Amino acid sequence: MKCPKCGSVLEKVNVEVEDAESKVLSYQCPKCDYFSFDKKSAKKVIDEIKAKESALRISQKIIKLSKDRLGMYFNKNIVESLNLEAGKEIYVYVPDKEHIILKLKP
Repeated sequence: MKCPKCGSVLEKVNVEVEDAESKVLSYQCPKCDYFSFDKKSAKKVIDEIKAKESALRISQKIIKLSKDRLGMYFNKNIVESLNLEAGKEIYVYVPDKEHIILKLKP
């Protein structure tokens, strides 16, 4: 593969990307500043990073509601981003001892 700027032969370089285990294959020119990324490996890395990301992460405290009940308030940002309203039902999943998953009923 040749550099579109200067015509030199491009070198294949595996590039590490923060927050991704996979590397992106890059084609880099040793003579000028041209480089490009392999679309397949770039997509794989982007998908890895997106899988780790959370759109909204907020620290909340558990509160005591009554003798045997605990609860929490939903932050204004969560309420607005999910269009929550009082009385709306949700599913609650507990997949392990470190996670609680809330899913809105359709």
